[in-house]
Amino acid sequence: MPAPIRLRELIRTIRTARTQAEEREMIQKECAAIRSSFREEDNTYRCRNVAKLLYMHMLGYPAHFGQLECLKLIASQKFTDKRIGYLGAMLLLDERQDVHLLMTNCIKNDLNHSTQFVQGLALCTLGCMGSSEMCRDLAGEVEKLLKTSNSYLRKKAALCAVHVIRKVPELMEMFLPATKNLLNEKNHGVLHTSVVLLTEMCERSPDMLAHFRKLVPQLVRILKNLIMSGYSPEHDVSGISDPFLQVRILRLLRILGRNDDDSSEAMNDILAQVATNTETSKNVGNAILYETVLTIMDIKSESGLRVLAINILGRFLLNNDKNIRYVALTSLLKTVQTDHNAVQRHRSTIVDCLKDLDVSIKRRAMELSFALVNGNNIRGMMKELLYFLDSCEPEFKADCASGIFLAAEKYAPSKRWHIDTIMRVLTTAGSYVRDDAVPNLIQLITNSVEMHAYTVQRLYKAILGDYSQQPLVQVAAWCIGEYGDLLVSGQCEEEEPIQVTEDEVLDILESVLISNMSTSVTRGYALTAIMKLSTRFTCTVNRIKKVVSIYGSSIDVELQQRAVEYNALFKKYDHMRSALLERMPVMEKVTTNGPTEIVQTNGETEPAPLETKPPPSGPQPTSQANDLLDLLGGNDITPVIPTAPTSKPASAGGELLDLLGDITLTGAPTAAPTPASVPQISQPSFLLDGLSSQPLFNDITTGIPSITAYSKNGLKIEFTFERSNTNPSVTVITIQASNSTELDMTDFVFQAAVPKTFQLQLLSPSSSIVPAFNTGTITQVIKVLNPQKQQLRMRIKLTYNHKGSAMQDLAEVNNFPPQSWQ
Repeated sequence: MPAPIRLRELIRTIRTARTQAEEREMIQKECAAIRSSFREEDNTYRCRNVAKLLYMHMLGYPAHFGQLECLKLIASQKFTDKRIGYLGAMLLLDERQDVHLLMTNCIKNDLNHSTQFVQGLALCTLGCMGSSEMCRDLAGEVEKLLKTSNSYLRKKAALCAVHVIRKVPELMEMFLPATKNLLNEKNHGVLHTSVVLLTEMCERSPDMLAHFRKLVPQLVRILKNLIMSGYSPEHDVSGISDPFLQVRILRLLRILGRNDDDSSEAMNDILAQVATNTETSKNVGNAILYETVLTIMDIKSESGLRVLAINILGRFLLNNDKNIRYVALTSLLKTVQTDHNAVQRHRSTIVDCLKDLDVSIKRRAMELSFALVNGNNIRGMMKELLYFLDSCEPEFKADCASGIFLAAEKYAPSKRWHIDTIMRVLTTAGSYVRDDAVPNLIQLITNSVEMHAYTVQRLYKAILGDYSQQPLVQVAAWCIGEYGDLLVSGQCEEEEPIQVTEDEVLDILESVLISNMSTSVTRGYALTAIMKLSTRFTCTVNRIKKVVSIYGSSIDVELQQRAVEYNALFKKYDHMRSALLERMPVMEKVTTNGPTEIVQTNGETEPAPLETKPPPSGPQPTSQANDLLDLLGGNDITPVIPTAPTSKPASAGGELLDLLGDITLTGAPTAAPTPASVPQISQPSFLLDGLSSQPLFNDITTGIPSITAYSKNGLKIEFTFERSNTNPSVTVITIQASNSTELDMTDFVFQAAVPKTFQLQLLSPSSSIVPAFNTGTITQVIKVLNPQKQQLRMRIKLTYNHKGSAMQDLAEVNNFPPQSWQ
């Protein structure tokens, strides 16, 4: 066969390829020739072929078929063959190939070779791709070379020892004796690799860390000699003597001085010298200063030294190099919690970085700016951050708005400033704010009673003709609905009141409803606001009725449901409308570990705690209380056992069950204990103490007489009672439903509601079918918490299918035995 082309010619040929396909064709042709040469056991050109194969591998083409040829080259006696063979082994082999185990004997022989360069090749290969098995087998040879007087071999052996320790940490103690004298070496290469080895050992073993802390004075002396030594052409880089060794020593000192007072004290002076004597005109000096700063901040250094380190980072912020500025901002962000006052001195420089064109620097500067905000600088910092929010790229707006919300909530000097700041954020970046921004601002406004008129006027002016910022429009709609009377009356004292008529306010809200920019949620806010204004405005009630009736046929199901419910308030329950739509009470902000409880209020979903303050309402007539109890169904309800109405008036929201119970609860053939349309109270842990999903337990006290709660049309429901010994306020009621007719009752659903002073939990029923002829019963457990020991009252609603017809009935149960609630 003709002699294969040389590597240089192959490179030149491949570079002449004009397309990827042409290059691929050249490579495939050459690989075929190399394979043929390998099959013929051509020893003459094996080295050349493997070299070409390595070049193809670096271009990304498969070269695995040359692995065994690399082993053959390693076994060769020629140095040129060994060099290519070891290079090929490092590139083509790793621990996943079993072939590499065949190299162990060759590497062992070469580690004991008489030529240092062959030994160096073996050390490099073992340190690059040696497996844990190879490291165990060859660790003795590496340790022996670590003690040799040849500096060329010692530096390579030290790096190889690092790899051995990473693969087999238990071999660390083998290298301990050899490392004792490494720092006495004059050769900088050996010193450098020795520091790397010491660093690896200290990071992996607390015992080694304690053992090597006694070397701190020696390391300090080496570092001082590097700083004070004169010009050395061999090690000089931009006027600094061996910066690579200096950086390695600083990193090792950082590890040794961490959480150790004596070691930190020993290195304080040298760190101060490095920080003050290092030239900063070149990147080399900046690298050393950066490592010095990290070391100072990580050890137990003196306060003055820490201030010096932060001042160095402050100088970095003025550097023209963007990388240096980014490094400085990142480092300051890590240290701001421990040295807040020292970082505060560079606040103006940090804020200037917000104007940088580089997005990475902007982001770090923004994060650091928020970390620097406190009660003293809140006004100035918020002014800068709001300016940044106004001009920054869209990807920054969400994080910046969130940061402003948190900072304002924590450090706000006044409620008016807080409200103004949040409104400014919503006006500037409303579409980018977090989902909880709207309820949080509503809560803030609600709690600031004296700011209601000012806030609603500001919000009204903010959304005039601009509905692009949906969160802002939602908050404005909510506030106009709550405080529209204050807006029209012009009661604002904080600034000059505006003159607004009722029709102008409704025009704005109707514009929100028909705007293409309004989301479904925003339209819901607007419609609810219009409904609330029916009790706050006097001259536009008929117009509001018309708007509500129009949206009763909206294609938006959520909007349609709200409109139908509100329309029912105008008709059937008009006498209750003013009480139901009265002003919202002050909200208490309670932070819970679990998910936020959801409470339905006027058709709006707002996050709220489980227990909120009841709305302030005056005494209501008895007839209104009865009407509230009748909201669950129609008026044709006959209680099982009629009782005189209680003298205690009912609050507007206390016993409100469902405005459209007859509509939303009919035809729900599900055995779920409580359909979604009935307001539920999330049960606190104390309600469930000592109880589980079944009614009979060791801590239950029985002996309470049972009652018949319902008996009509062949359906009979009995209540039996138990009391918990662990929680006397909890009554467990077990219902038993039986059917005396000749046909089964299917899709049976039992629902119950109690006044606001109680808490109710319905567990799952045993079945949804009540068998005919009293051949079986359905059982279901009700748990009632009665902390005030009041007489039990309950409204029940029954739905089922019987003889092909959907049946529904309601009743009121007032004949609970005294033992069940006293």
